[in-house]
Amino acid sequence: MRYINKTDLLIVAENSGNIMIGIGAMCLIPLIFDFIYFEFDIISFLLPAAFSMGLGFFFSKHFEKVKTNKVRLKHGMILSAFAWLWASIMGGLVFTLATNMPIIDAVFESMSALTGSGMTMYPDVEILPHSVLFFRAFEQWVGGLGVVVMVITVLTKPGTVSSKLYQSEARDERIRPSVKTTLKRTLDIYAIYTIAGIALYMLAGLPAFDSICNTLSIISTGGMSIKNANMGFYHDDVIYFISIILMILGATSFLVHYKVIKTRGKSLLEDLQFKIIICVIALVTLMLYYLSNIVPMDLLFTVVSAITTTGANVASPATMASWPPFVIICLMCLILTGGSNGSTVGAIKLVRMITFFKGIYRHIREVLSPEGRVVPIKLHGNTIPEKAISQSGNFITLYMMFIMFTWALFCLFGYDPFRSLFAVMSLQGNNGLELGIINSALHPVLKVVSMFNMWTGRIEIYPVLITLRAFFEIFKR
Repeated sequence: MRYINKTDLLIVAENSGNIMIGIGAMCLIPLIFDFIYFEFDIISFLLPAAFSMGLGFFFSKHFEKVKTNKVRLKHGMILSAFAWLWASIMGGLVFTLATNMPIIDAVFESMSALTGSGMTMYPDVEILPHSVLFFRAFEQWVGGLGVVVMVITVLTKPGTVSSKLYQSEARDERIRPSVKTTLKRTLDIYAIYTIAGIALYMLAGLPAFDSICNTLSIISTGGMSIKNANMGFYHDDVIYFISIILMILGATSFLVHYKVIKTRGKSLLEDLQFKIIICVIALVTLMLYYLSNIVPMDLLFTVVSAITTTGANVASPATMASWPPFVIICLMCLILTGGSNGSTVGAIKLVRMITFFKGIYRHIREVLSPEGRVVPIKLHGNTIPEKAISQSGNFITLYMMFIMFTWALFCLFGYDPFRSLFAVMSLQGNNGLELGIINSALHPVLKVVSMFNMWTGRIEIYPVLITLRAFFEIFKR
């Protein structure tokens, strides 16, 4: 049975036009800093932008006769997978043209920035042009909210297309009934926190450029820094605390942020996921402090960075590699879990973990209860549907399978098993913390596989699998 036909391909082609135009426009933003710092590297940004926008306009006009009211969730998921891949390729072209970076490393760099993974192929980022450094930070900021979300907020009209694209990025929480209005409110909140972060960093004494790039990187839980030593370059506890606050804000649901003013802060204090994040940060930090000799600020910052999937660090990968194995294992658990649903984080996310463990506990209660009794599972006072419970279990299983497969490949290529597992968990969870394995010397095969992990991790696997299934469908006789 064929699941993809010519009409499906036409719908995807027509709607991909706006996405390509939006991605092309994204490549032009860094020209502001190119002009400010007199770097005169217009071509490196203009060529990818012109190519993407030109192709986007062609797709939009050539396929505009397709009725978009037929857009279904499968189309949205294919578009989402395509958008992240296309944005990574266009960003990679920018890096290649601007810094003569090999194309595979450049696409890795772009994919890492967009997905908020934060791992870099550049051995020395401090020698890069300001426009390139800003572009890396801006990619993280765009990716934090979502490439597709950004595009449909600006370019797409309200309606079925917006709704399906919104769902395709694993988002179901709505601030307002309309998806378009929800996205605008979300972008407003994101922009307010970004402006506040820039102001706080500048008040703490950072230069304007550092403040802008660090805020774009941290609020998006991206973690890719403009300094070789990441946030540890600044040696300032005030800057560290500002970063910790921004990381926690980025890992908290936008719906909760929206309700903060209306509820006078109660929505934040009453949100289960937020309370778990704060409690886990406090308990794990205290536990590891008493069980190790690690500098308290280094420990606190790393714990927050791990659970929020930011990946920013004050301790270098070499320093972290020397930490006790128990500490590293605890960090792995945090990297695996992630923060709130409906935020900028990657990984499995707390709501899935809560649902999964509630399902296990429900099963235990049902076995112990009188025969035939049905034990409901509730979250925030609402009963969790059976479908949601099974979907959480399925996703976690699939997520772990991707980790195991990539881990096996790293071991096959001779990398240390313990450090490899940490790196693979970080890649799949779009985290960025690692122990010195991920760099430009990584085998090309592992670079490609790592990109696949970051891609699937950011859009939560299914859109990529559906896209691959559709691709093979095209060639089926």
